[in-house]
Amino acid sequence: MPDPALAARLAQLGIDAAQLAARGLQPFAEGSGLVVAERNEAGREFELIAPAAAAWQAMRAAAAADGVTLFLLSAFRSIARQHEIVAAKLERGQTLAQILAVSAAPGYSEHHSGRAVDIGTPGSPALEEDFADTAAYAWLCAHGGAFGFVMSYPRGNAGGYLYEPWHWCWHEDET
Repeated sequence: MPDPALAARLAQLGIDAAQLAARGLQPFAEGSGLVVAERNEAGREFELIAPAAAAWQAMRAAAAADGVTLFLLSAFRSIARQHEIVAAKLERGQTLAQILAVSAAPGYSEHHSGRAVDIGTPGSPALEEDFADTAAYAWLCAHGGAFGFVMSYPRGNAGGYLYEPWHWCWHEDET
């Protein structure tokens, strides 16, 4: 069972923690010691925990050396921000089932850990399955594990999320 504050957030959105547990989902604590892993051209900063940031920077540089451009679309996201995202989708009329197939419940997103990244590449629509047809995706599949990054949500993943070829998470034991 999630802590009382998280349980209250879930209840406010109408999310049943038992249903999340039935999907095998576990809560993620918010990462600490966050550092800026990347700053985009618009000045937006993307934060990760320090070792994940270092791994991201090394992986991005290795990809660039191979002629592949990777950039961040998303990194650390607070539990409060995840709550806002889900609440906004509910306000737009989406059902919880629709939302929870593509977005984690507050407290249950890998982005909270400061280890997860959503990756983009030039010429590919952001956060779309088409990313799987890019040289960047092929490069990540071949080399991401060497930097500790694993694609979290392949087709038919255990968590029940839709396929997200752009979402990768750093795992210390993979490096």
